[in-house]
Amino acid sequence: MSTDRPVLQVLVASTRPGRVGEPVARWIARRAGEHAAFDVEVVDLAEIDLPMFAEPRHPRLGQYAHEHTRAFSATISRADGFVLVFPEYNHSYNAALKNALDHLHREWAGKPVGLVSYGGVAAGARAAVALQPVLLALRMRPVAAAPIPFVSRYVEGEGDERRFAPDAEVEKGIDAVLDALSAELGRG
Repeated sequence: MSTDRPVLQVLVASTRPGRVGEPVARWIARRAGEHAAFDVEVVDLAEIDLPMFAEPRHPRLGQYAHEHTRAFSATISRADGFVLVFPEYNHSYNAALKNALDHLHREWAGKPVGLVSYGGVAAGARAAVALQPVLLALRMRPVAAAPIPFVSRYVEGEGDERRFAPDAEVEKGIDAVLDALSAELGRG
């Protein structure tokens, strides 16, 4: 069902088995739906399963040779804004996220993005800092960030039954990201 609300995509960046990013992203998507300012889609890079970038032409041309890139382009083109949910690996963001960003160009341009990083004590802060120049090079508009420290303590259950159960402080941070995106997308 289509509405006149902007489309917000919550992108699950981690593709690792057992990742905590998936329940975090699904919780954020539900919260965004409750926000009522957006139509919400979850884009899971593990499900998209992009190969390492292998397009023969620069993405800025939009002349994609591979069906997986054309399909990914169509998915990302639907969005008016994004929440990127990503881990910190070795003081930076993960390769699957970089690969996804590198696959496209104009599909990202001009769109606001909220950053939800997670990890241990640093809460993915170094990953968020490393990601900023890439987002700016793609002409995206970072509007807010919500780092989640010690993220594993908020994940309950096992396997497919895992769920994210944040405390009030984490909820407040996520709500600030959604409010910032709503304000940006309301300008359109």
